Amino acid sequence: MKINDKRMRSDSPAAAVAASQSAALGPLEPPAHVSLRAADLPFWNAIVTARARDTWTESDLAIAATLSRCQSDIERLQVEVDLEGFTILNGKGVPMVNPKHKLLETMSRRAVALSRVLHVHAEATVGRSRDAGNALANERQAALPLDDDDELIPRLRLVG
Repeated sequence: MKINDKRMRSDSPAAAVAASQSAALGPLEPPAHVSLRAADLPFWNAIVTARARDTWTESDLAIAATLSRCQSDIERLQVEVDLEGFTILNGKGVPMVNPKHKLLETMSRRAVALSRVLHVHAEATVGRSRDAGNALANERQAALPLDDDDELIPRLRLVG
């Protein structure tokens, strides 16, 4: 959201309204040209809610889909390694390191790199990028359910 070609301050009333509107919409949907498996969707939702909704581009969403598939594959492989063990027997009956460990390591490195590209890693979401973190905090605050005793105005406390 831009006003007069300048970024909106994360502690402004307009930012609070935008955060409430974004939170009400829920997680972003994957682009039409991207396919995700059912097992990828929880990771997708976690990734796209790690940044404020209005900061995502079409290109970012395609990368987020890759990251969600990667994280889903990591979980599936980890379950398999947990069942099979760190070592398996080769064709001659000799114990060897489970080859899925190397694949897990590769996938984990890919996930870290993609998280950095998308700025959805811990430092980006709660660290240095204060405005991005404030915008996200506003959305998360707006997404909290209202109690019967709550009033809307006190809940729209601005971060920043």
